[in-house]
Parts: sequence; structure tokens; C-alpha cells
Amino acid sequence: MKTRRLFLIGVLFISIVLGWAPWLKAVTLNELVAAARKEGTIEFYGPSTLTPQGAQALAEAFNRKYGLNIKLNYSPAGDMPGDVAKIVARSATGVAPEWDLMVVTDAHHATLWVRKLHETFDYKALGVDPRVIHYDNGTTSVAHQIVLPAYNKKNLPAKDVPKSWEDLLDPKWKGGKLGITNAAHHFSRLAAGPWGEKKATEYVRALVKQEASLGLLGQTYTRLQVGEILVAVTLTDSFVHRAKKTGAPIVHAEGIEPVIAPAYHAGVPKGAPHPNVGHLFAVFLNSLEAQEVWEKFGGQSSAFVPGTTVYKYAQKHQMVYMTQDRAPLSNCAVEEPPSWSRPHSTGRARLRTSDYRRYDSWHEPIGRSRERASRGSLAYRLRPEGLPPEET
Repeated sequence: MKTRRLFLIGVLFISIVLGWAPWLKAVTLNELVAAARKEGTIEFYGPSTLTPQGAQALAEAFNRKYGLNIKLNYSPAGDMPGDVAKIVARSATGVAPEWDLMVVTDAHHATLWVRKLHETFDYKALGVDPRVIHYDNGTTSVAHQIVLPAYNKKNLPAKDVPKSWEDLLDPKWKGGKLGITNAAHHFSRLAAGPWGEKKATEYVRALVKQEASLGLLGQTYTRLQVGEILVAVTLTDSFVHRAKKTGAPIVHAEGIEPVIAPAYHAGVPKGAPHPNVGHLFAVFLNSLEAQEVWEKFGGQSSAFVPGTTVYKYAQKHQMVYMTQDRAPLSNCAVEEPPSWSRPHSTGRARLRTSDYRRYDSWHEPIGRSRERASRGSLAYRLRPEGLPPEET
């Protein structure tokens, strides 16, 4: 009887293993390249800072590396939240996504992840570093932004440059001397990182009392240039890179820790028409040759690819990365319009402390439907009604 029972257990085990085999089988690189060759095209959505020239340079390096002749059609981002919402809306009506691969921020990909709208893939089997694989194998991080306070070195004396995040709470900055951008998820990353939610919330409440000038990233950058504000509380290195190329005197305040490091993630949307090219391109973006192209045109690189500028930078600084388990704290899908006073002629507006609330109930996500927000999540939205969105 015991022998028969052991035999049946053995048969059951073999059946389970054989039944799961197709799910566990990893696609080889050669198989993926062959499948990509058959598809022949990739609809690629990426940051506008990459530029069409940068996107084509990536395509050329990609084709050269894998011996392919894939045609890349580049769609520059102008409204990442809106375009992610479009993917969600199209999926709800059974319409395939427009793009085969989307490179948007980690926070925007969280919106797709919570709705299971990624085509997952075993990236690790093709040699991708497990540290850059996120959202249950739905995305890979390809480049990290550096987000710090920024200033105009022609307008701000060296002695006044902030040395810490807390320096921005000094009363001398009160009354419109600081600029806060619509990329408010930067603050919630501090909550998800070493500060914790309590400290981050207290900091934001104190920051609101400084009566900062509020606006889009591009507006804040311009205000720094013309001297309307003295310090941008957070500014992505995309703009610092632009300033360096154009000769503008905008720089980051160095030495401030921790460093906020949002990541651009590459992910294939569920139902993409050319998923194999999309997955292969996501693998490619973590190669050193792709990183060199991305850094040349977009100004960023990965903190996890040895040899890149950001990799070297990360060895010397305390970096705040968003991980999958912390994604709800900075999920861009959970938003609520703030209470704005009427803007001044300079575009300045005031934001009340209540606009940085901790949200534990029902909120309006970026789509039209209402649904339950992640309990305990921090959701901040700083864009006033009437202003166009911008990639953040």
C-alpha cells in the first residue's frame, strides 16, 4: 500500500512538472532574435529628452548588435500620465496599445502594473541584472534621473546655496523665492525611502508654508533662468543636462543627501503588436552600448550598469530608488486636484497644507473611472487646473 502511494505521488509530481514546463521554459536569445526579426518593427515610446536623433542612434546600435533590420518608430513623450491612461482606457475596451515598448518613469509603470497591463518576460534568463527587473517581470529600469534642488549660479551667491533638504525650510526662502514643480511624486519617494512617511509629511507641510512658486518642470526651469525664483526645490537632471548643452547657468546643489533617483522603466504593454522586438529592446537598453547612446542624447544612465556615469555617482551617494513593494507610495495614478488660489500674473500660486494630505479613501485616478486607492498611500498633485501636463 505504501509503495503504491509513493508511486502515485511520484506520478503526480511528474505530471505537475511537465504541466508547468512550458511556463518555466526560458526563451533563448537566439529564439527571441528570430521572433523579433519576423516582426520587423517596433513602436517605441520614450522621453522627449531622448530626441529623434537619439532614438535612431539606439535603433542603429540595436540592429548592429543583433544583426537585425528593425524599423523603429519613435513617439516622444509629452504627457506620460495621459498616455499611460490611454493604455488603461484602450485595454478596458479591448483595443490594442499603440506602442510595443514604453519607457516612462517607474511611478507611471506602477499604474500599469497594478492593473496587470504588462507583457511579462523572463529577463533574468537573458542575463539582465535582477536588480533592474521590476513589477513581476513586467519592466526593466534603464536609466536613473538625479533629482536635487537646483539654482542659477549667476543669481545665487555660493554662501546661500542649500546644503541639505532642511535648509530649504529657512525663513529666508519664504515668499515665492522657491519653486516647486508638478513632479510632486519626488516628495513621496522620500517617504518611501529613508525618511519614512511621518518625516516626509512633516517636511512637505513645512515646505508649503514657504509660499513657493508652483508650476510645471519647464516653467520652473525658465523661472530659474530669468531670476523669478532663486531655488527649484526639485529639478531633474534632464534640465541640468539641457543647461549644460546650451550654456545656461542652472546647476544642482551638490552634497545634499539623500539623492532622489526616479528611474525610467522599459515595459511592453499587454497586447502590444510586436512584443518580441519590445522585449529584446528592453534587454538591449541595459547593455553598455545602449547606455552610452542614452547618456549622450538624454543625459542619463543606469545606476546598475557598471561603467556608466550614474553608476559611478551612485557609489558615492545615498540614493533613493523606488522598489516594487514601495510603488503605491508614489503611484501617479492616485491623484486628487488641489485647492488652488488664483495665480498671480507671474504664474505664482499658493497651495494650502491640505493639498498634501495623506489619502486613505476614494480618489480620482488618471482614468475616468473611480477605484480604491492603495491604503496608506501618499498622493500629491501640484498641477493647477488649466495648465497642460508635462512628462515628469
